[in-house]
Amino acid sequence: MSFATIALMFVAGFFSGVINAIAGGGTFLTFGVLTLAGLPAVTANATSSIIQFPGYITSTLAYFKDLGAIWKSAIALGVVSLVGSLLGALFLVWMSNATFKSLVPWLLLAATAVFAAGPRLKPKNTGERHAATPFGLAVQTLTSFYGGFFGAGMGIMMLASLGLATGGDYHRLNALKNFLSILIAAVAIIVFSTAGKVSWLHAAIMVPAVALGGYAGVHAAKRAPQSVLRWIVVAAGLGLSIYYFVTG
Repeated sequence: MSFATIALMFVAGFFSGVINAIAGGGTFLTFGVLTLAGLPAVTANATSSIIQFPGYITSTLAYFKDLGAIWKSAIALGVVSLVGSLLGALFLVWMSNATFKSLVPWLLLAATAVFAAGPRLKPKNTGERHAATPFGLAVQTLTSFYGGFFGAGMGIMMLASLGLATGGDYHRLNALKNFLSILIAAVAIIVFSTAGKVSWLHAAIMVPAVALGGYAGVHAAKRAPQSVLRWIVVAAGLGLSIYYFVTG
């Protein structure tokens, strides 16, 4: 691995952490740079899940009090998230690199569209709370399947689906989303690691960069216009989609 590749990965990891802290969407950068670094599509996707994992934990800790107030719903939704993520991750491992690579541009395009629509999909802060319904559990199972399979744009999708399925205060929904993201990513990581689909060398280079970017992003969030950063992520997603359509 050349020094230029390592530097590119570190820079992409750093800005991925910044973007996740401010607006979300850092997976677009980590997945993209890992494929450009020469990793097969499945391995790049699996390694990207490892890289993003620490951010889910710190975000959940920040919302710990909100999560405690809805622990019954968290447990029910957590169980179906484990199942959905397991099925999604196993489906990815079963799929060949060639097949997954052919799906990547479509997945990126769909995730970019969801990310661009994110502000409209976010539930309103109603202050109401509802227990998880059968419909909500079914929706979360599907969302977690997608999270275990690919993951880009999962946070926005989950926030929207939780709002539609359970309702409630926005911050509690965000707490649920962060907690469920940990479970989804953890199961996917176990499956990918067991199947030998993770490049630990690439992960070791990028995890510290993502952590530094996340720390810097907290301060940048108070100053940078989120709308501008959101459209930067959308542009990156569209650019990667076009790239994979052309090369795939």
